[in-house]
Amino acid sequence: MKEALIDALEKQYEAEIAEADVKIKLLFENSVAVSEHINHQKELDCLLHKVASAEEKLSALEEYTVPSKENDAV
Repeated sequence: MKEALIDALEKQYEAEIAEADVKIKLLFENSVAVSEHINHQKELDCLLHKVASAEEKLSALEEYTVPSKENDAV
């Protein structure tokens, strides 16, 4: 069960990074696709914060990874 929870969190954080990455690329490459009224700098800062936060959580999660059964047997 612990392994399934860790796997689900990893996928969640990776999805958050991927989603923000797409939005960042849209801001840089195709600002026409984004509303004219958006504050680009503020939006980019928010997206970068999401990426940094998700990457930090992934890194912290590594401390709680489930050891393989081979390691338990030794």
